[in-house]
Amino acid sequence: MLNRWLSYILTSLVQFYKKFISPLTPATCRYEPSCSSYMLKAIETHGAFKGFWLGIKRIARCNPWGGCGYDPVPGKSEDKSS
Repeated sequence: MLNRWLSYILTSLVQFYKKFISPLTPATCRYEPSCSSYMLKAIETHGAFKGFWLGIKRIARCNPWGGCGYDPVPGKSEDKSS
């Protein structure tokens, strides 16, 4: 329940950014998909906590000294304990 609630809040904040703030700034993301799209997909795939963490790590990599190109959200890892 908490994860779903946090996912909704984080997703709403990112969508607000994409709709109202991002159009006012130049496109500078070095990756495809953009960092905001990556954050939305990561939250959808992994939930609020891990998805937000993956998105923050991606934003930290998106700088002139970081990489560039296609960088998809990693899939959920399978349980390897069996």
